[in-house]
Amino acid sequence: MYKILITGAGSAQTNGVVNCLLEDNEACEIVGVGSDPYDLMFCRAHKRYLIPHSTKPEYKEVFLKILDMEKPDIVHFQHDVEMAIALKFADEIKARGCKLFVPDYETIDTCVYKYKSWKKFKEAGIKVPENLVIKDEADLRKAFNELTDGEQPIWFRPMIIGNAGKGAFVTTDIEEAKENLDNAKGWGNYMAAEYLPGENMTWLSIWDDGELVVAQGRKRGGWAYSSMSTSGVTGITKIGMTYSSPELDEIAINCCKAVATNNRPHGIFGVDLKCDRNGIPNPTEINISRFFATVEFFQKAGLNMPAIFKDLALYGKKPGLSKILNPLADDLLWLRSLDDRPILTTQDKMKAALIDWHNI
Repeated sequence: MYKILITGAGSAQTNGVVNCLLEDNEACEIVGVGSDPYDLMFCRAHKRYLIPHSTKPEYKEVFLKILDMEKPDIVHFQHDVEMAIALKFADEIKARGCKLFVPDYETIDTCVYKYKSWKKFKEAGIKVPENLVIKDEADLRKAFNELTDGEQPIWFRPMIIGNAGKGAFVTTDIEEAKENLDNAKGWGNYMAAEYLPGENMTWLSIWDDGELVVAQGRKRGGWAYSSMSTSGVTGITKIGMTYSSPELDEIAINCCKAVATNNRPHGIFGVDLKCDRNGIPNPTEINISRFFATVEFFQKAGLNMPAIFKDLALYGKKPGLSKILNPLADDLLWLRSLDDRPILTTQDKMKAALIDWHNI
């Protein structure tokens, strides 16, 4: 039996990983650590520790103390900013006999800062929306002159990754943009990008020193609680659908290599993309070294990526998959709602289960 310590315990993205590992064939002991006591109550880890937030000065001391007490075989960070902080004392983590299966700090830093990853994508010749850093009102006027035809809105977002589309907004009005930037103290900290009107896609992958181990594509059919967000983006997938495309695979692989040191990705890379008006997927960010919140979707459909990650990190064992690119069938649906378990289904099963008023 192995022991794993997972951070961000109680959050949706960590709970999905915990649930996947509990469904794996190998017995395990899971230690969850998190800074929100109410979130922690929802974590199914065998032990749950309330710890300081990673930005607090006492975080390192408490974190290392728990490692000394629990002696986990592996530590997995489910928040990229926390991982970037913890990697500054990675040697002290490894000295305690804990394995880490993560990219190097430079790769993580590139992905945490959206502008840095956007520059890497662009330098690699990957199709991306044009972006401008908004330092002052002159930059804002330039954005409205260059990034929109007056009908399409402009997408504004913080330059550092924020969960659930935090801080992002879309607008066609320069005065509204100025007011939002004033309120957010966003001058110099925001990017403006040309709006991408097409479908949302993600591509989740695991790499081993430059070798792709497994990857699965997915579409987002909508965001939950979108009306509660200024941008319409909440980061909470309401409808997920398995999806495969050679074009998506090629773009996503190139994105992972573009941000990785020496073009050799290692660990977990989750590429978020949105299609432009011509239907071409454009990368918007990479969620680095963590699984997305709906990773349990893939596990229920037959692809347990956290278990694959664990086998690689602990034993160097790769999965015996017949396909490493998109091993799941297309068009499987994952439906999510507050206060209820998600549903794995298909469009055909939904039609059979529901009475359409057209047929009455």
